[in-house]
Amino acid sequence: MLLTAIIIYLAGTIAVGAWASKFVKGSKDFVLAGRSLPLFLSASALFATWFGSETIFGASSVYLDEGLQGVIEDPFGGALCLILFGMFYLRPMYKMGVLTIGDVFKRIYGDKVEFLSTVFMVPVFFGYVAAQLVALSLILGTVTGLSLSSGILISAGIVVIYTFLGGMWAISITDFIQTIMIVLGLIVVSVLVTKEAGGISVIFDSAPPESFQFFPDPGLNSWINYLGAWVILGLGSIPSQDIYQRVMSSKSEKVAVQSTYLAGAFYLTFGLLPLFIALGAKVLYPELYLDNKQMLLPSMVLAHGGLPVQIIFFGALISAIMSTASSGVLAPAALISENLIKPLFKQKLADTHLLWILRVNVLAVALVSVLMAFQDANIYELVAGASILLLVSLFVPLTTGLYWNKSSKTGAVLSMIIGMLTYLTVDKFEPEISSHLYGLLASAIAMMAGSLLFPNKPEFTHELS
Repeated sequence: MLLTAIIIYLAGTIAVGAWASKFVKGSKDFVLAGRSLPLFLSASALFATWFGSETIFGASSVYLDEGLQGVIEDPFGGALCLILFGMFYLRPMYKMGVLTIGDVFKRIYGDKVEFLSTVFMVPVFFGYVAAQLVALSLILGTVTGLSLSSGILISAGIVVIYTFLGGMWAISITDFIQTIMIVLGLIVVSVLVTKEAGGISVIFDSAPPESFQFFPDPGLNSWINYLGAWVILGLGSIPSQDIYQRVMSSKSEKVAVQSTYLAGAFYLTFGLLPLFIALGAKVLYPELYLDNKQMLLPSMVLAHGGLPVQIIFFGALISAIMSTASSGVLAPAALISENLIKPLFKQKLADTHLLWILRVNVLAVALVSVLMAFQDANIYELVAGASILLLVSLFVPLTTGLYWNKSSKTGAVLSMIIGMLTYLTVDKFEPEISSHLYGLLASAIAMMAGSLLFPNKPEFTHELS
């Protein structure tokens, strides 16, 4: 019966994608839903940005080992990103009215920086999507006994079909439905765990002290690494096409700002529920915890929850993962189409042709992500690595480009390259201070030095100034 319910749910999701395709008349509809989403659709889409495998599977398992300090990156950093995006980044970019964040770099710095920023950004999403495919495969395997590789292929097929058909319209509509399922599922399972354990106090009293230690131990390195955990998602996901396309799909600047704040509050609130459920599950069913930490929650519900609870919970899991995976597939497809392929046609590419290029690239991105999913099955590491690469390469050029009128094209290029190379080099030595902080610092220094030593030519001025 559970398998039947899952099949019906997946079929319904594909049907929504097919229905949403009628709203897609061109590339702007496919990538940004025509910039016409009301608040409830926009906020739910943003809430679902990262509320996928890393929040429910990855973060909960890390939390059981490391406590709150182990999950500062997500959900706390994720909520911070949404709020900062709404406060400082949304308004200047929304006014540009462009299709991708690669176009934003083009407006600020020109064609060459547009190309380089896109090249840096696109590969990041492959690991991100791969994490979602691994998680969805694990769920299907738990219910049906499918192998990991078979589950990954089936999961990719489902996500690709409705994204291919409806683009951002399909993602936004399904995100709203999926958000309801996520919230309902987490609340139901939280109540179930609380009752089984004999109350919230029993769960908290059974937890080790470090489970609730929010701040680090005294020491400079501890605090630096603590702040470093905040910025992985908090700053690293700001220069991302994924969050950009969701925010810019709002019907107005006011709705977009409101949706970031609302989604940030929701993300933090409901992002803590998987941690509580995992803590209760560890207390109630230690044998499941020892067997597979990443699969603790679904294994618990499958073994000890009734059929209605199973249907609701697995529906919530599938919803969370598919919403994240679908936008993760669309984001690089949009970047490749708009910022790498379209410029080759010298503005002679018809919008109907661009729309088909977008759809073909959805397939290509999914294929690469599947290959990555076969290589690495650690969900949390796949997602963390994606955000770090954006942090050390693109965060500084985007921020200074929006707010520092002396930032130059050369400074932006140096910032991207030196920040990335510094991070990759330092990371090999496993330093006491997180290697991505060295990369971020190097990116900032390179931006400042490059802009001051090699200012833009007099004829080049920022369109924002």
